[in-house]
Order: sequence, then C-alpha cells, then structure tokens
Amino acid sequence: MVRDPATTARALALAVPAALLGGAYAFQYVGGLYPCEMCWWQRYPLFVALFFAAFAFLVRGKIRRRLPVAIAGLAILVSGAIGLFHAGVEYHWWNGITACTTTMSGSGGSPEDMLKRLIAAPIIRCDVAQWRLFGISLAGFNALISIPAGLIILGLLTRRSR
Repeated sequence: MVRDPATTARALALAVPAALLGGAYAFQYVGGLYPCEMCWWQRYPLFVALFFAAFAFLVRGKIRRRLPVAIAGLAILVSGAIGLFHAGVEYHWWNGITACTTTMSGSGGSPEDMLKRLIAAPIIRCDVAQWRLFGISLAGFNALISIPAGLIILGLLTRRSR
C-alpha cells in the first residue's frame, strides 16, 4: 500500500514535536534536568507545530490540510534552528544572547521565604550542556532531529500521490 505523501507529512508533523516535547519533559521531570531560557525557546515552536499538526487531522479536504501541516513543518524547522544556535552557545562557538534563568516559582510569602527560595533554586546556564550523549547535547539532538524532519515534512507536501 502506497501512502499519500501529504498523509505521511501530516503524521510526521504530529509525531516529531510530540516525541521531542515528550523527551524534553521526561528529561525535566524524571531526569531532573531543568530547562534554561534557550531550552524554552526551542519548545515554543514545537507547541505551535503540535497545535497545527493536530488541527490538520480535524480539517476536511486534502488541500485544506496542507497549510496547517506546512506551518507545523516550518515551526519544527524554527525549533531546530534555535537548537542549532543553542548548541553553538553550549560548545562556545559563539556567545548567547540571553542571561541565565532559574526555576524559582511561586510568589508571595515573607521576604525571608522568598530569599530562601531564591537561594535554593538552581541557576541553569544556557552555555553549559547539562547532558550529552556521544558529545551531543539535547539542543544538538533537537537540531539533528528537527531540521531534517521539518525539511522532510515540507518536501513531502510538494510531492503528488501516485
């Protein structure tokens, strides 16, 4: 059975951001790796991609499905480009454009309580990879997955079904 390329693109546009966000949240909540500011920047386009890819499953008509899938593919590419930039910052190929972030949450309470939370909160630097596999950071893996996936999705949308 030969699949329609647009159907394959739609499935990839949903699966790729879902898998990448699932992995990111697993590393965060199971592995204890808190995201830095640039890590969050990579997640935002994946949320957009996930929304438009899911929307493409609700829309009727092949022509109408192509636009949300194309937007999802572009958003995945953007996430990969941010991941590439972030990886370059981690490898010290260039300087980042952001300050470090912290995971401190909650407001209110006494000034002493707020100071204790501030002191206890880890500061996550954008220029230091918290985890690597084969020398590749999570930002690097995002770039290695997202850029080809986005290009494949957009490429599939240009092909006609047989």
